[in-house]
Amino acid sequence: MRGAARRHLSGLGVALTLLVTPAAVRAQALEHDTSLPIEITADQLEVAQRERVATFTGNVDAVQGDLVLSADQLRVFYYGDQEGERPAGTSGSIRRIEAEGNVFVSSPRETAQGKLGVYDVASNQLTLEGAVVLTQDANVVRGERLEMDLVSGRSRMLAAVAASEGAEPAQRVRAIFTPEQVDPAAGPVAADADPPAPPPATPPATQ
Repeated sequence: MRGAARRHLSGLGVALTLLVTPAAVRAQALEHDTSLPIEITADQLEVAQRERVATFTGNVDAVQGDLVLSADQLRVFYYGDQEGERPAGTSGSIRRIEAEGNVFVSSPRETAQGKLGVYDVASNQLTLEGAVVLTQDANVVRGERLEMDLVSGRSRMLAAVAASEGAEPAQRVRAIFTPEQVDPAAGPVAADADPPAPPPATPPATQ
């Protein structure tokens, strides 16, 4: 215990569910439904009431619908109960989630991993930093920073910036796209099929 301002919980399967409900107007056009509650499970939970921060450590998973954010540690910043503290149009508790260590994001369409992650709940923005790898099917994109808009479903990968002027150029964004493969068992497509053989020649009639 660290006083009344901090509470410490430990053990397997610590879970916390906090409702996050952005404005209904934005929810109608969601690529990912950010109006769903966020459920967090971890081995350990420590809450700082005065700072309004909950720290989850050990095998942490934050699940919102079909979106999963995993990391070694998650710090959840939430709103207080005072009037005017929460932005207009939001009724949820969480305002920001910071992930650190083996950060991994997965959805039915794609996966992404990096060293650090931030989920800004108010703006529906998810950001990963540090040797980021974005994978969708057989396509892979690598960079230093990934910005994901959970409303529009659009993502932007950024390269690292050079440490100082005159330094060696930082690694650029790299992408590998795999073309769709044709199943050989399906047989040749129409364009590759052999043309039909001409009919046999008819010998001339004898008189």
